[in-house]
Amino acid sequence: MSIPIPELSRTPITFSEGPQAFFPVEYEPATGEVVMLEQRKLPSEVTYHRYDKPDQVADAIRDMVVRGAPAIGIAAAYALVMVARTEEGDAASFLVANGAAGRVLNATRPTAVNLAWAIARMGRKAAEVAKLDPRERYEAMRAEAEAIHREDVLACHAMGELGARDVPDGATILTHCNAGALATGGYGTALGVIRAAHAAGKKIRVLADETRPYLQGARLTSWELHVDGIPVEVISDNMAGHFFQRGEIDFVVVGSDRIAANGDVANKIGTYSVAVLAKEHGVPFTVAAPWSTVDLTMSDGSGIPIEERPRDEVARVGGTTLVADGIGVRHPAFDVTPGRLVHAVYTERGVFHPAKGEGPSALQSKG
Repeated sequence: MSIPIPELSRTPITFSEGPQAFFPVEYEPATGEVVMLEQRKLPSEVTYHRYDKPDQVADAIRDMVVRGAPAIGIAAAYALVMVARTEEGDAASFLVANGAAGRVLNATRPTAVNLAWAIARMGRKAAEVAKLDPRERYEAMRAEAEAIHREDVLACHAMGELGARDVPDGATILTHCNAGALATGGYGTALGVIRAAHAAGKKIRVLADETRPYLQGARLTSWELHVDGIPVEVISDNMAGHFFQRGEIDFVVVGSDRIAANGDVANKIGTYSVAVLAKEHGVPFTVAAPWSTVDLTMSDGSGIPIEERPRDEVARVGGTTLVADGIGVRHPAFDVTPGRLVHAVYTERGVFHPAKGEGPSALQSKG
């Protein structure tokens, strides 16, 4: 398959050290565009879109051209660089424009706290540099967004190495949704753990839940792992119990969109079911996520906002109608797994064990 990759002036983040170079989102300084891999059409079609307005980036986040908590935060940061590039007014005008764009971006997807975190960080930088010459202001905002991007890649590698230590040699690993290079700045969170275990020479294989209704596991996770030469098989979500019962799953690792102060974890819908099955069968259920996913203002998972996605994402697949018109459909995009079911959470700051009563606060000072 020929992969058309834009000739960006910056080096794309790769999935691994292999020859393929894919990235979910990048900023092109020469044109002031945000470039995104069209994830809704993977794996059958690999194309990139270019956006030159913050509202276009917001639409792309909302419509899931780009998805994954870290990746949408990076996309929003780059959208705010666009504001700095085009806003040549005084400090007050710049801050008004930055704030307005930030509010639009922040409203696109409510569950992933990385989005609000990245927008807030860019807002603090905007306040710091607002009085600079417009060109200097732009360069400072661009440097901050690029720092958010590159720090995420480093975080993925760090948590991957931590998690890989816990993966048994010869393990079959179950993962849910897509928490790989496509969902992050590069390398991946849950898939970072899998990649690091594979790189360490462990003879692993992966079962990827297809992850209804958007099929991120079937379309994206399996594709990423196949590109990297990691053995992977796709199963439908309702097959997981069967393979747990047969003793074919040794380890579970997933990503997260928000982690509460008590270790409750919000992730793609269906994750809670996997955690319950893992507990029943004595299999470690683990989470890999950057520190930007931790929300210490949220005491527990009951307060995490759960995004409701459009009906047709469940009722239709392509041009095929699965649910007749007039019949109601429920589509929460996420669920919350109680910390008591989470064996370990891997972050770039270290590991904590919610099932043992450990929360993320012990790692707060390590930033």
